[in-house]
Amino acid sequence: MNTTPAQETDERLTRLEIQLAYAEDLLDTLNTLVAQQQDQISLLLREVGQLRRQREDDAPGSFRSLRDELPPHY
Repeated sequence: MNTTPAQETDERLTRLEIQLAYAEDLLDTLNTLVAQQQDQISLLLREVGQLRRQREDDAPGSFRSLRDELPPHY
């Protein structure tokens, strides 16, 4: 079956529109994921800041390395 140039153009345009729709959906999904990750990063940064302040309040001027502490099973 022979197709006319106009039909071929329509088919190509339809394929491109479908690909664009998938690309837009993927972009929306990735944007949502990036926003969620940014929220998690912000939360973790706040928690690290709180832990640092807590550590400074507990023992100002003293430095303890976690490598020097033995785990509970020793």
